[in-house]
Amino acid sequence: QVQVVESGGGLVQAGGSLRLSCAASGGTFQVGWFRQAPGKERDFVAAISRSGGSTYYADSVKGRFTISRDGARNTVYLQMNSLKAEDTAVYYCAATPVYGPIASITTTRDYRYWGQGTQVTVSS
Repeated sequence: QVQVVESGGGLVQAGGSLRLSCAASGGTFQVGWFRQAPGKERDFVAAISRSGGSTYYADSVKGRFTISRDGARNTVYLQMNSLKAEDTAVYYCAATPVYGPIASITTTRDYRYWGQGTQVTVSS
């Protein structure tokens, strides 16, 4: 049985940092992070390959966010620095068993398994 569980959200001031964690069990996956602000669509943030050797970012977070995974390759992290008010959203971790270039899996339809989401609020 596949489980995807996020943790690490919270309230932070603009310019601050947060690290989100995603534990994906029950298989090996390529993993992505998405976010959804109130009244908006769920948008791609970042993705990482099974090996951790390939990553891909949305332009809006490039240079500020870093996606990584641990040596056991079953926990993925999203380090978020220089946070802005517009980063406020519910952040979702998603996993896919599909093989392929990371840059090609950037929509919600590309991912089969989803976590419950974790709230990130950045105060200005």
